[in-house]
Amino acid sequence: MPDTLHEHALFAGDPVLAGVHHLEVGVEPHAHDFLEIAVIGAGRGRHLTSRGAHPLWRGQVIVLRPGAWHGFRDCAGLTVANCCLSAQALRGELAALYDIPMLRRLLWIDPVASGTHGVAVTTVDPAAADEAVAEIGLLGRDLGGDRRRPGRVLGRLVTVLGVLADGREPERETPEPAVHPAVAATVARLEADPAHPWRLDDLARAVSVDPAHLGRLFRRHVGLTPLGFLARVRAERAATLLAHSALPTARVGAAVGWDDPTYFARRFRALAGLTPTEYRRRSRAGR
Repeated sequence: MPDTLHEHALFAGDPVLAGVHHLEVGVEPHAHDFLEIAVIGAGRGRHLTSRGAHPLWRGQVIVLRPGAWHGFRDCAGLTVANCCLSAQALRGELAALYDIPMLRRLLWIDPVASGTHGVAVTTVDPAAADEAVAEIGLLGRDLGGDRRRPGRVLGRLVTVLGVLADGREPERETPEPAVHPAVAATVARLEADPAHPWRLDDLARAVSVDPAHLGRLFRRHVGLTPLGFLARVRAERAATLLAHSALPTARVGAAVGWDDPTYFARRFRALAGLTPTEYRRRSRAGR
């Protein structure tokens, strides 16, 4: 059965984890409590998510938010370059990435959109994919060196993200303005205290805009309503608690702001693709 990969066990003091893998067999479905970017190079295989198994091809870029799960099947010479970002760092030293429109779409908007279960799959041109795979390999080398090189690691990470953002298919590109201050302030509030019983009126009042206008701004910049974004944050935090703690599932729901266990189970399944009980069972199976 699948397990959950945890940043506290995998990240060696850096906000980034990277490596290039050549798969001849499948990888069992697994979840993460960090953000993962997987760039597909040469070879063949199938990608498994809550929405089924789909063929892979060179140039695909898979982004998984914390709490999302996936796996690989029927692999033959499949190159997968992984670049993983600490969820804690994304709320801390890497938070500035959110302010860059093309990275905001890549890392936040697409994978948190309604119905994605935290997984977004897009495509870059093959040359960009090959360049990203090479850069991720170099990033992994920098991370595995004898001494820490935080400046070099950060620079290499930005290069990887820039290559992927620039290489996206033209039809996917839609110009975006810088994030609106009201959206940024609201996101910060929701991420700081997702368990609070937030209401749209209260959020709008805190940033001095009309509730309907705040909703429009969120859809434009984030791809969700404010409360839809809050639900995604709650699901990600709940996934971490389910994997890391022994709290009963009902208390996990209450801890993230969903006091009704039935409602929590329904919302979590809609956002993560598994019930809380099944998510916990899968996250513990590999221990």
